[in-house]
Amino acid sequence: MRTQHGGHSLNTLTVTDVASGWTECIGVWGKGQAAVFAALQAVRARLPFPLLGIDSDNGAEFLNAHLVRYCEQAGLTFTRSRPYWKNDQAHVEQKNWSVVRKLIGYDRYESEAALAHLNAVYERLRVWTNHRQPVLKLIGKERRGARVTKRYDTAQTPYRRVLDVGVLDGATRQSLAAEHAVHGPGRPAACARRRGRGLIACASRRAVADDGRPGDPVN
Repeated sequence: MRTQHGGHSLNTLTVTDVASGWTECIGVWGKGQAAVFAALQAVRARLPFPLLGIDSDNGAEFLNAHLVRYCEQAGLTFTRSRPYWKNDQAHVEQKNWSVVRKLIGYDRYESEAALAHLNAVYERLRVWTNHRQPVLKLIGKERRGARVTKRYDTAQTPYRRVLDVGVLDGATRQSLAAEHAVHGPGRPAACARRRGRGLIACASRRAVADDGRPGDPVN
């Protein structure tokens, strides 16, 4: 059996919690409303804390009656960024580089095998990103003339930030602690890189580097 995908390529839905930095990524077929909505539901089920709201960009995959109705029924706040203001989504854009582009790269994927590989990479990458990668949070800015001084808090992993907030129930805390203990500091990243090599073999079009050779993800 051959599955037709209407010329769609794979995309990544990146979801970042502003308070903790917790990030989830999931591969999606194209940018259809149904596919993106299903991906959002999958991400919500994986989050270790309650989802209170969604702040999206202005794409039609988000700004549609289906998602608005879902948010209303689930009691979720739904807001969007301003048109043509990319900095409104600065947290997600930063993760699109540090989490997605640095490992996945810029190749094009169009097959079921590629989707399976991509989500296998993200399944391992989420542990490394959330449990082992400390992040800084901006806590203040001070302007003196043309000079701006920024102040940051102490670097912590999203996992530690989530624990410190105190919103998790006992079962969720135990589940996260077990996940943290099972995966050592380097193991999730190494597994993600191995899966990433399998993903590259599924590329339908390789990105081209400045020297004309196929570009590889940054490891």
